[in-house]
Amino acid sequence: MPLAVLAVGVLACVGVTLLPSSGADAGHHAEASVAAAPASVPSRSGSPSTALGAATASALPRPASPPPSVTGIPRSAASSTPRPASLAGRIKPGVAYQGVATSYAAGDGGGSCLYGPSSDLMIAAMNHTDYESAKACGAHVLVRAANGASITVRIVNECPLPCAPGQLDLSTQAFAKLAAPSLGRIPVSWTLLSPAAPDMISIRYKTGSTRWWCGIQVIGHRNPVAVLELRTAGGWLRLPRTDYNYFLSTGGSGCGGAIRVTDIYGERLTIDKIALKPDVAQLSGVQFTRR
Repeated sequence: MPLAVLAVGVLACVGVTLLPSSGADAGHHAEASVAAAPASVPSRSGSPSTALGAATASALPRPASPPPSVTGIPRSAASSTPRPASLAGRIKPGVAYQGVATSYAAGDGGGSCLYGPSSDLMIAAMNHTDYESAKACGAHVLVRAANGASITVRIVNECPLPCAPGQLDLSTQAFAKLAAPSLGRIPVSWTLLSPAAPDMISIRYKTGSTRWWCGIQVIGHRNPVAVLELRTAGGWLRLPRTDYNYFLSTGGSGCGGAIRVTDIYGERLTIDKIALKPDVAQLSGVQFTRR
């Protein structure tokens, strides 16, 4: 038999099965970021902080679920507009981020978020990337060290570049709760919290605010704030947020009127009767739901 015919017959008798390649689910992904580790960078207090290093975000976000209703917390009626499932930015609920913890001298507890001095020094500066133009301000974060120690801190500051994504620069007091200060730098994981019993939200107008220009800050919020709006004759006006944690109405629209704040879970609270008094933190009587 000719060789060509024999070859065709052999191929006809052999079954070929193509298997789909195995790959990660397209709906999930992990991010990795690497940065050089310099000897030191300026801390927020003006003294050198510990050397900074690379970090990664390794866990995957859980599917968002509708927020529960408010119970036991005074608040005005929520808008009938459908709420988004989540307004979270880089820092998402239910995700454990991997990184490093360093430390800095926190001084009086102030920082880039402009909350002002505080006696509570269980605070931290978020790296520039995850700070996300002040979106991380006021977030409560549970930090865990490899030795099993943990501490809850509030974000009040920004750790500038080259602070790497995932990195937290803790106050020296907070760092000491996790490890010996002499270590200077330790691997950690951290997750966003919705704490049990903070006070009510306060609203503060910025220095120089009038009915023709105003800046507004939200203080003491349980969950990170995503949106601030002012009621105007044309409806609710969403204000842009600065990297120093004030929302600005540059034309004065809505200044001195009703304020609506929305957290990253989509819960909206409407706050009335806040006087246009610069540099005064005024209690609102409302608070976001614990998640």
